[in-house]
Amino acid sequence: MRKFGKLLIWTFFFALLPAVAMAETGSGDGGSWGYALGAGLAIGLAGLGCGIGQGITAGNTTAGIARNPGAAGAMFTNFILGMVLIESISIYGLVIAFMLQGKIG
Repeated sequence: MRKFGKLLIWTFFFALLPAVAMAETGSGDGGSWGYALGAGLAIGLAGLGCGIGQGITAGNTTAGIARNPGAAGAMFTNFILGMVLIESISIYGLVIAFMLQGKIG
């Protein structure tokens, strides 16, 4: 875990280093990198979270149906409803990313 934390810190350091090195003075249009970063994080984190949630949901539903095949109909209905709700979160992330992208220069 410590190695992952160090890797994450160094990755952010080297990703943001060029932005600091190329910093402009004055009234340049340099304020759009925050919107671009926000848009990327919005869709990236929404996709990551939804992918993990859908994987856990599908795995648990499959295990439940394997243990009790008679309850497959009720489980499948709840499974589809859960997948729809998880996917809506991903769509919210996409909408936020498009809104932030519209503010970029």
